[in-house]
Amino acid sequence: MNWPGHPDPYGGDEGAGHGQGDGGAGTPRIPAPRASVEDTGAPLPDAESVGVPPEPLVLDHHVLKSLLGAWALAACSAAESQAVEEHLGDCGPCAQEALRLRDAVGLLHPEESLDLDPGLRTRVLASCLGRRPPRIPLPEWATPYDAETARLDALLQDIGDSEWHAPVRLRWFDDDHPVTRKTTVAGVIAHLLAVDGLVGTALGLDDPLGGGAPPSLDPGERTEAYWRASQFPPTRAVRGPWRDQTHELIRTVSFAGGGSGRLAVTYGVAPDAPGGRASRFELPLRDSMLERAFECWIHAEDIAQAVDYPYEPPAPRHLHHMIDLAARLLPTTLAERRRSGRAGPPRELVAAGAPGRSLRLEVEGVGGGEWLIPLDSPGASGSADLEVAHVALDGVEFCRLAAGHVSPEEAAAGQVGDREAIRDVLFAAASLSRM
Repeated sequence: MNWPGHPDPYGGDEGAGHGQGDGGAGTPRIPAPRASVEDTGAPLPDAESVGVPPEPLVLDHHVLKSLLGAWALAACSAAESQAVEEHLGDCGPCAQEALRLRDAVGLLHPEESLDLDPGLRTRVLASCLGRRPPRIPLPEWATPYDAETARLDALLQDIGDSEWHAPVRLRWFDDDHPVTRKTTVAGVIAHLLAVDGLVGTALGLDDPLGGGAPPSLDPGERTEAYWRASQFPPTRAVRGPWRDQTHELIRTVSFAGGGSGRLAVTYGVAPDAPGGRASRFELPLRDSMLERAFECWIHAEDIAQAVDYPYEPPAPRHLHHMIDLAARLLPTTLAERRRSGRAGPPRELVAAGAPGRSLRLEVEGVGGGEWLIPLDSPGASGSADLEVAHVALDGVEFCRLAAGHVSPEEAAAGQVGDREAIRDVLFAAASLSRM
């Protein structure tokens, strides 16, 4: 009851501490309650945010069963997930259905590999160099070798001691027949070390075979000589010398500058020398570095296959340079095969630089392109008007053909036109390979 002329003792003004009653001073008053959250307009706090568990939901079987799909996708609220999981402990059919749905979700979201993206190093370096160019830049024609040796070195770092002795078969194409040579992972690295030494000696570096190695040894002979000179079969210890040599090659061509690309690298005696005459096979340094990058990638794939390790093809622009080198070498290789009687005779000889009968080589996929290959004279220029045949291959397939890993008869190639010209070019591509 309220007394007339006095405020309500339970609803007085906010902030009033005590009031006076009729009968005397100091009579205490009950303070008014604080304004509620609804009164102030502030949002209600979430139960979980203040540590209060949500109220459990009570749902029937049919509703819980309808929530299984959302639960498997982690799309339920906390209260719904709790209700579903409690139900799965009591209902066998729903538990089996939930397991099936979870497996299906796993297929929709495959596990990602823990291996780093093979292109990550290239992208990081490109970004860094774009912001701060190197004081002594690496020539563009040497970047594929730098990238492929770095990728192989990363693979070698990941394999265990026992995997260095995993068997590997080196494969190439010789005398129009596939040839193989059995070795180990360590033996492959020793092979790369020995053949890369040809580039090193052209740059004035020490030969890994020593100063007494005959200069006429071809890559296969150099490899056999290095293997024979080793007191024991190669082990993982060969990684250090190979890695040091690759770094030294990169440093040397960087300091020498782009002009060093005109130096020549000698590959011993050409296998197709007519009449047994000694014919030196040479490549400009810029092409030789590209050829060594190609060999590094091919043999890295051999190693990766032996140790069951995923390995990707080179970066598209590097792959394109490798394909371009092989296409540029085809006319000379075709002429050498013709001189040794392993290709058909020329039909229309023309002067150097003049357009001649040609085959269109179309390489598909990233890094591909089109090349017109002169068929009769190595010095002739390719001509679309004189095109007599067309061959189309995937880029990686063409590289494996040029590496001797695929025979000309088995290469997946689309073919239209002069059958003899097509056969001669495919066999010439396979003849580019060697140990």
